[in-house]
Amino acid sequence: MVRDNHWDEDDQKQYKHIHDTEIERGQDEKTSERIAAATVNKQRTREGRTLKQERSDKD
Repeated sequence: MVRDNHWDEDDQKQYKHIHDTEIERGQDEKTSERIAAATVNKQRTREGRTLKQERSDKD
């Protein structure tokens, strides 16, 4: 389920919540996983918890 071994407990909870919500909205399993992981990674980048920092605040 969780794809990144650098995720903390809050990241894992966020991933599960997004994944479950996407399933409820009718997305398939693989798409739900992709959306959830991308969202968690994007948030981690914004917070400065990744090696590569986001270049702008457009999103």
